[in-house]
Amino acid sequence: MLPDLPKDAGDRNRTSPFAFVGNRFEFRSVGSNQSIAGPLTAINTIVAESLGYCADRLEAANAQNKEEFNKAVQALIRDIYREHQTIVFNGDGYSKEWHQEAEHRGIPNRRSTPDSLHALVDPDVLDLFESLDVLSKRELRSRYEIYMEQYIKQVNVEVKTTLKIAKTLILPAAMKNTEAAANAAASLVHFNIDAHQSGWNLPGRRLAETTSALMQAIDELETALTNHPIDDMVEEMNYYRDTLLPSMNQVRYYADALELQMDDALWPLPTFHEMLFMK
Repeated sequence: MLPDLPKDAGDRNRTSPFAFVGNRFEFRSVGSNQSIAGPLTAINTIVAESLGYCADRLEAANAQNKEEFNKAVQALIRDIYREHQTIVFNGDGYSKEWHQEAEHRGIPNRRSTPDSLHALVDPDVLDLFESLDVLSKRELRSRYEIYMEQYIKQVNVEVKTTLKIAKTLILPAAMKNTEAAANAAASLVHFNIDAHQSGWNLPGRRLAETTSALMQAIDELETALTNHPIDDMVEEMNYYRDTLLPSMNQVRYYADALELQMDDALWPLPTFHEMLFMK
């Protein structure tokens, strides 16, 4: 007895920051630990300005003549789509191809927080928010400085946490495992077994090389953290992005490599396998 329900042809593209899902758009860009208040303020401001533009166009049309008014509406929709169709994309927004396509279309592709924050003090953005009495230029600039400070402090905490985990947990366990591997190879020699020929020498050497690389990465991260006397907040934010984050990821890279090489009983943290597949 159920009636026939027409299916919408809209694409439920879950890789899109603004996915059209039939009769509405869904906003999917905000991180799980972020407040949506700021982004919604920006979106509503943009929508308000756009509706004002549409109203100005349609108010100039003859509302008494339905046919002429309908033509004005159709012309407005057509003009808006033609001007902004570059942002419409129904493919995989996570793919490398989309980054290339976005560049080809001339769409700004800001891949980091520092790059994105600069938009808050763009002259057009400042004028927009102030013209609609949403935020003054002074209020926007203050938020820009607050967000920069939050970014710097957040990365600083992450870097220090990375160093603490690497130095007090992973590195000692790796050195203990390296020592055990060396003793195992020496015991083979005691029984007149060539450790190299038997294949025991290769894993031990690999473990020692990765441990050494981790020690070097830790040293480089500590040096980068302590040697950056920068007075300008923008430069400091860019330094955290360009220097500290890559150095921290390097420590993470060798730590992940050690997880695959070490004795599971000596690994001091829950492994990815335990967290993902074991209850």
